Amino acid sequence: MTKTNRSIRSFSEIVAHIAADDNSTSESFLAAFASDLDGVRIGKGEDEMPCEMPDPAQVQLAIELIVTTLFDVLRDSRLQSAAGTIAWGMVYSFHRAADQWAAQADKATRDMQDLLRRADGSEIHSVELERVHELLAFLDEASDAMACMRDHAADIFHNETGKPWSAPKATLISSKRTASVINGTDYLAARRQRRIGQHHPDGPLVAFSGGSQWSDYTPIWKALDRIKAVRPTMVLLTTAQKCGGDAIAEAWAARTGTPVVRLGIDKGRWGNRAGFVRNDQIARLRPVEAVIAEGSGVQAQLVRVMRSIGVDPILLTLYGGPAHWVD
Repeated sequence: MTKTNRSIRSFSEIVAHIAADDNSTSESFLAAFASDLDGVRIGKGEDEMPCEMPDPAQVQLAIELIVTTLFDVLRDSRLQSAAGTIAWGMVYSFHRAADQWAAQADKATRDMQDLLRRADGSEIHSVELERVHELLAFLDEASDAMACMRDHAADIFHNETGKPWSAPKATLISSKRTASVINGTDYLAARRQRRIGQHHPDGPLVAFSGGSQWSDYTPIWKALDRIKAVRPTMVLLTTAQKCGGDAIAEAWAARTGTPVVRLGIDKGRWGNRAGFVRNDQIARLRPVEAVIAEGSGVQAQLVRVMRSIGVDPILLTLYGGPAHWVD
């Protein structure tokens, strides 16, 4: 029996080989993985050892290999349709890890504030304060790096599927994303409290809602392009459906770098009225323009709501022609 010796290269060797042909580490990775710390000690007792941040070029290529390889191996196979679902889960794993690091950083911040309030000038207190300060600096760097990894994986997901990745709940905020996706609940709260910042992106609000039947992106993108040309700082408000018109509109936002506010429905609270209640919430946000693509009675009612506040929406019909779906 002939024994075959198989050469197995380490990941660092594979990355070095790829980097020799493409040495284009993005600025976002260079910034996220740059460290102001001399070195963080990981472990406890005798196992403690100093560790640096991983190499940004290797991390960037690792993310690309992980996500794109999945699509490549499943493409044109019986399992191709599962690639998007699995890749979504991959991005979500990075998102969860980033959230966990950020939560630990928040706790360290509270611990540090508590220590500062109880400062007594003792050596023990000073040592503890220094420890928490170092931990907080490490956690801030780690959460930024993990968020950068998530954002890159999300960009690859978008390139492969044509749909922007977004978390199922809560807010996804990162300046490194192609388009920031803001949860509508956060936006409403910020509006009520007149807060300015990431939860309340500044710019004229353009509302979009479309039925789940939509698959042709051309008329939706053309309508949004026309508005964007006139209102370059626009913020896109969608009705947060995961497929159809809303997904197409959010893909346009990711392509054009337009902030997105996703305002979903609260069916548990409002039951069958949830869609119409959400339409009233949209009206209270005072959008300056609206694009409404044919769907259900909820979209038809939103047309009437928009007109009641003085907004004449752009109407899109599934198969072209007049918008007979509106009363």
